[in-house]
Amino acid sequence: MGICHSYTPDGRCISLLKILLTNVCLYDCHYCINRRSSNIQRARFSPEEVVQLTLDFYKRNYIEGLFLSSGIVRSADYTMEQVVHVAKTLREIHHFKGYIHLKTIPEASDELISQAGKYADRISINIELPKKESLQTLAPEKNIARTRLAMNQIKDKSSEGKSDRRLSFATGQSTQMIVGADQSNDGHFLKRAGDLYGNFKLRRVYYSAFSPIPDASAILPLQSPPLVREHRLYQADWLMRFYGFQVDEITTPENPNLDLAIDPKLSWALRNRHLFPIDINRSSYEELLRVPGLGIRNAKRITQARRSSALRLCDLQLMRVNLKKSLAFIITADHQPARLEIDSEKIRALHAPPAQQLELDLTSQIQIPKIEVIGGEF
Repeated sequence: MGICHSYTPDGRCISLLKILLTNVCLYDCHYCINRRSSNIQRARFSPEEVVQLTLDFYKRNYIEGLFLSSGIVRSADYTMEQVVHVAKTLREIHHFKGYIHLKTIPEASDELISQAGKYADRISINIELPKKESLQTLAPEKNIARTRLAMNQIKDKSSEGKSDRRLSFATGQSTQMIVGADQSNDGHFLKRAGDLYGNFKLRRVYYSAFSPIPDASAILPLQSPPLVREHRLYQADWLMRFYGFQVDEITTPENPNLDLAIDPKLSWALRNRHLFPIDINRSSYEELLRVPGLGIRNAKRITQARRSSALRLCDLQLMRVNLKKSLAFIITADHQPARLEIDSEKIRALHAPPAQQLELDLTSQIQIPKIEVIGGEF
């Protein structure tokens, strides 16, 4: 418990000690187990305890870095000072070279957020919900305008750090949104994600399926969403970031939610059957990226290999292309499917997961462990 995995900018998977400085919080966010009105046991680390824990785990090679967040205690600035103090002590006193990810508080001063970026490899501010109305209802103390200002400041500081190496600053920022805590549809989540990627250059948007919490607020849903919904949002997010898809291509006003039975790329292809099949020996790289079963690596391989000879199905098999998914959508030198072969219902049935998998939720998969309270006094 307490150790999670993350990826560094150079692609390495690393283990992080993921902890809260304190679960005491002044805010009353309805979806959070640590909210002010929640009847839970409270605990708090001192900054020195977090520093020592991190160093002890690091020296034993259990972790390669720290992921530190906190509830809001006393004030946003006071809490942010404590979080920054941990990172500053690790870097300047103990010369800690591991990875540090800090959750920042948008209501904190600009100076403190700048200091956080100076000592951390990655910083993040959670948007939590895609719609302003939902945030006002479920997290009244949070200010979306202030959050956007803080994100913009982080973006500018990060850009300055990249252009001038003397100005050390975090390599980027990320955020998280909770899925299923309000009535937002998948289109709302993807539209907000597109806004964040475009305007604030975020590295990642994380989607977390809402899970019912003890002593829950009456305005929250009683059941968590199916886990596959979170999975589909990640797939759609990937299409936006790496495959050139726009939000209004993945979801539409008529279909604002993602199809849970099949992945978003296959769903888009079935809605646009008039564009297929395409000839892989003639189509552009961008067109190849839209073929179900073809990823970025294989699209590049195809554009390179076809320069010397026309590609056949056996060539695609050698590239380990997922022919089960892509066969109905492509033309090769020895394969030319009829348009009628792109039958939506047959393809959906071929790739749909078992019904019981579509119904899985967090409460059926996670056993909440008994938490032993450690740390200092308030």
